[in-house]
Amino acid sequence: MIDSYIRQYGRRLFGLCMTLCGDSFEAEDLYQETWLKVVKNISRYDPAKEFEPWLTKICVNTYRNTLRRIARSPMLHFRDTREKEELLHSVPAPEKKDYELLYEAVRNLPEKLRLTVILFYFEDMDIQSAANVLGIPPGTVKSRLNRARNVLKEVLSDETDLRF
Repeated sequence: MIDSYIRQYGRRLFGLCMTLCGDSFEAEDLYQETWLKVVKNISRYDPAKEFEPWLTKICVNTYRNTLRRIARSPMLHFRDTREKEELLHSVPAPEKKDYELLYEAVRNLPEKLRLTVILFYFEDMDIQSAANVLGIPPGTVKSRLNRARNVLKEVLSDETDLRF
């Protein structure tokens, strides 16, 4: 019985869904959801009345319910990709953190400390790898890193958002 309704009214219903949604993916979702509701509620349909107005009412109410759900949702939903792109381009890019003071302080460290800091923090080497590159024991790398952190803390004492 439902199959005959789908054959008879399916194309027209999908056109309505496209008109309401403006997007083929959302229209397909609305189309499927409408037919699911028809199947669930077919016992409520009065055969003495026309089927198409009943089907249209189900579709429109389903669409309205979707809009209400979207309005209450904390997530952003867009009617089309153009609307999404316009919003994304209107949002300013996050400011880049300025680490120039830190880089300058590292550049001003004594050579031994500067090389150790660069290998460990900037090149992501572990203690043993840095020790091998510098040709010193791992304990010396740890000691130099500790001294470098103390010097940098003192030099950058005004900077509150730097973490060591």
